[in-house]
Amino acid sequence: MKRALKPSTTTLIKSLALALALPCVVSADGFAGEDLYYRPQPIVVARGSAHAIGRLGFRYENGFGVPQNYIAAADLYLRAAEQGDPFAQSRLGLSYDKGHGVPLDYILAYKWLDLAAARASGRDRTFYLKLRDAVASKMSLAQVMEGQRLALLWAANRAAAPY
Repeated sequence: MKRALKPSTTTLIKSLALALALPCVVSADGFAGEDLYYRPQPIVVARGSAHAIGRLGFRYENGFGVPQNYIAAADLYLRAAEQGDPFAQSRLGLSYDKGHGVPLDYILAYKWLDLAAARASGRDRTFYLKLRDAVASKMSLAQVMEGQRLALLWAANRAAAPY
């Protein structure tokens, strides 16, 4: 039989788990308190997995718990996408497709969606392929080829990079 924890103990454990699981977000001039998200400052992610950084970008893109900020979302997606997170790669591709936080660029949208589809599996892969193909329908053959070339170069550079 499970022993029920006191509400204060449960709250403390949840707070500690959340603090350890989420990336550390600070302003450029150090910790700024609770109004950190409301000041127009760059976001610096000091630690955190690519997955967590991508999810933080999703929060900024949609305004979940923070003010909606497409530029911050695109920056966080880029950081996580460069580490190989398929979710962040797909969201970055969609950002380029819509011009949210980044310039409208179908070639880069195709590149990131192609990389996301290559790294994902199952239903995610199928979904990312549909998104990639939808972007490709707006592009010329030469643009699609350039997007594929950029994706291949990115993958080759990532494979050659020492860890």
